[in-house]
Amino acid sequence: MHLLFSPDHQWISAANEQAATVGITPHAQETLGDVVFVDLPAVGKVFAQGEVASVVESVKAAADVFMPVAGEVVEVNEALRADPALANTDPLGAGWFFKIAISEPAQLSSLLEEAAYAALVQQA
Repeated sequence: MHLLFSPDHQWISAANEQAATVGITPHAQETLGDVVFVDLPAVGKVFAQGEVASVVESVKAAADVFMPVAGEVVEVNEALRADPALANTDPLGAGWFFKIAISEPAQLSSLLEEAAYAALVQQA
């Protein structure tokens, strides 16, 4: 699984340049604490890169989930809706938020590789 990261603490796993899965990073879920609610986007909704696509609420705070690249939501994680704690226990796996059809594949190059994201988090 090749992950790319946004500076806003979302990850994206692009199976190819047309389809991808999106979630929040382990750093984001650690910062938020225990996730208690996730507001997922509607299937079919189209978002621009950087647009708020979802909201995650924890016992500490609420945070926006930004679209890492432009695209259309093609699937949401209903298991996450039923059990928001999946975002804490398995943020890079079962805790994914939504899947998208990528509309601007070139935007993937604006995201961070794992080492660059790790450096960003250490600076925070």
